[in-house]
Amino acid sequence: MQKVRLSSEQAPVHKLGDSQMTLSPKFRLAVIQSSLLNPSPELELSLRGEPLIPGLPDDVALNCLLRLPVESHATCRVVCKRWHLLLRNKEQFFTRRKESGFRDPWLFVFATDKYTRKIQWQVLDLTHYSWHTIPAMPCKDKVCLQGFSCVSIPREGTLFLCGGMGSDVDCPLDLVLKYDMQKNRWTVMNKMITARSSFASVVIDGMIYVAGGSSSDLFELDSAEVLDPVKGSWRPIANMGTDMVAYDAAVLNGKLLVTEGWLWPFFVSPRGQVYDPKTDNWESMAVGLREGWTGSSVVVYGHLFVVSELERMKLKVYNSNTDSWEPIEGPPLPEQICKPFAVNAGDSTIYVVGQNLRVAVGRISRLNTSEKKWSFRVKWHVVDAPESFSNLTPSSSQVLFA
Repeated sequence: MQKVRLSSEQAPVHKLGDSQMTLSPKFRLAVIQSSLLNPSPELELSLRGEPLIPGLPDDVALNCLLRLPVESHATCRVVCKRWHLLLRNKEQFFTRRKESGFRDPWLFVFATDKYTRKIQWQVLDLTHYSWHTIPAMPCKDKVCLQGFSCVSIPREGTLFLCGGMGSDVDCPLDLVLKYDMQKNRWTVMNKMITARSSFASVVIDGMIYVAGGSSSDLFELDSAEVLDPVKGSWRPIANMGTDMVAYDAAVLNGKLLVTEGWLWPFFVSPRGQVYDPKTDNWESMAVGLREGWTGSSVVVYGHLFVVSELERMKLKVYNSNTDSWEPIEGPPLPEQICKPFAVNAGDSTIYVVGQNLRVAVGRISRLNTSEKKWSFRVKWHVVDAPESFSNLTPSSSQVLFA
């Protein structure tokens, strides 16, 4: 490979058509830096002869480098030109990872500073347990943390933030934003048909469903709608049949479950609705399911689990055969995790984010106690957060794979 000399004693000649010009050392350095950031096909081709890691085939070396934690990229870019080209931006790095079949989990936490009220996203690399930031959301209006609803399509590495409340006026929003992890970029999507806050939102078969919530006049809504993320279009679906602000929502057996949750003191039984997208119909939730739904839910192994916010208790799971909730084996949620919680799951692991963004990681194991009966066990460990997060309160969390 031809070497580039930076010596001012013998300036290289740069050809422009039939004319020639001599470049100053300072300008030559700028040209070289620019070519590394935006390499030409010729440069890409020339670098192929230089091994990524001496002594290793390139496919093996690439497999190693694609496992580098993001916080190491800035340091590793100075090793050589090929490492620089690989690690120069997150979009290219995650594109290569996706092409190579990597799917490591990342936890995205939507939080606010309790003193400045500034909202922000913090991202935990669940492989290396290191924290990162992403670009700020492109919000034209001033917004506050309350009332937003977040969902994600984990395998595609995308998350969606919908609705919410404006901080200048006490009014719900019809805002819809999409974040693409591979591109590390936010996109403004088509607005919801109805502005709403504190509503249910889930993903079923790649489609985003929202239901209920508070309207612009602060009355409860019974309307619902669905977004096709590919087409970017919203359309209404059947009304819920009851006006309801959603406390929590989940997808179980392909159906949307919405609960308003318990209000203290327990004067009345909470309401709950179930939507079947195949029939476009709503029905009332089973009594045991809605009355035992006392916290934030996740679905693991096709079963609905709840982390209670009413008391510090063991994780519990819903038994649809008996319409009842059962505690699972293992210790309760670690005491370091303080309310409010933001709960999500990836594969067989539950992530509970508490005040100051400490994260409890719960590994769920499944035990077959009989031919038709399963039991579960959880084992927790806590991931501490930086001291700079001491004022942060979580509102939502989403697990993406990249």
